[in-house]
Amino acid sequence: MILVVGGIKGGSGKTTIATNLCQMRASKSRKVLLVDADDQGSAHEWFLQRDAKSYENSFAMVSMSGRAVYSNLQKMKHDYDDIIVDSGGRDSVSQRAAISAADILVLPFKPRSLDIWTLSPVKRLIEECVNHNLKCYGFINQADFKGKNNDEALDVLKECGLIKTLPLLVCNRVAFANASANGLSVFETIPRDDKACKEMQDLHDAIYN
Repeated sequence: MILVVGGIKGGSGKTTIATNLCQMRASKSRKVLLVDADDQGSAHEWFLQRDAKSYENSFAMVSMSGRAVYSNLQKMKHDYDDIIVDSGGRDSVSQRAAISAADILVLPFKPRSLDIWTLSPVKRLIEECVNHNLKCYGFINQADFKGKNNDEALDVLKECGLIKTLPLLVCNRVAFANASANGLSVFETIPRDDKACKEMQDLHDAIYN
């Protein structure tokens, strides 16, 4: 299965979502490939942090870009149980190629107007990729701990017919930033943040179950 974490606005936490899902799938003894299709190379840097600190990598990692992303994913999809693509935060050739090859598109949105306003161009992007078998999921990432912004953002998301809204929140927790900075998932940090782990587990289960 090919899963793309995408969107057209930077800073919504796509790399954090992609890397955590990657480690979670690998922990289930699945053969997993993490693909960095973002020119910024954040997922690659996360992987290098793991390597430098001699953390166990039970998954493979490659970087690729441009139109070749589509053909490469098609070639590799039979070699892995799961391929997870971090596609970057803009409408790029790489992201379009990844979406065209994907089974699932996961779209994190921050609960802010500038993120939610990208829904129309995101919908157009999905339509133009012409992948009729694509499942699209949207959710609120880096959510507020309280307040009405989360609910308002969820209500707007629900109005987009192409994207299934996941009724969950992944909050703006320090645990996610600290784990990513050290090349870890939140499940690998000591001590664990149980709330962060539950939020990521809920997201994983909503997507894969």
